[in-house]
Amino acid sequence: MRASSRSIGGLDGGRSGASLPGVLGEAEAVVLDVKPWDVHGVGYVDVTVAYRDRTTETARLGPESVPEDLRVGEQVVVSKAVNMIVAIRRP
Repeated sequence: MRASSRSIGGLDGGRSGASLPGVLGEAEAVVLDVKPWDVHGVGYVDVTVAYRDRTTETARLGPESVPEDLRVGEQVVVSKAVNMIVAIRRP
């Protein structure tokens, strides 16, 4: 049996040029709060951001998804997948 070049559901990670509106995206925001914490020695960061439309959102992210010295008031770019924050980076 030969492996198919088609992916499940027709989604191929964007290689076909098809777009996925509303599924993946980025938005500019300002950091309102940063709370590092750990569970049994595993570090996480709770980050709250405010978007241009004044809505706010909080995400719990691993250290690989947040700049190391992120501070309140910083301008950032929020990466989202399926309407959830998956990473925060500096512009």
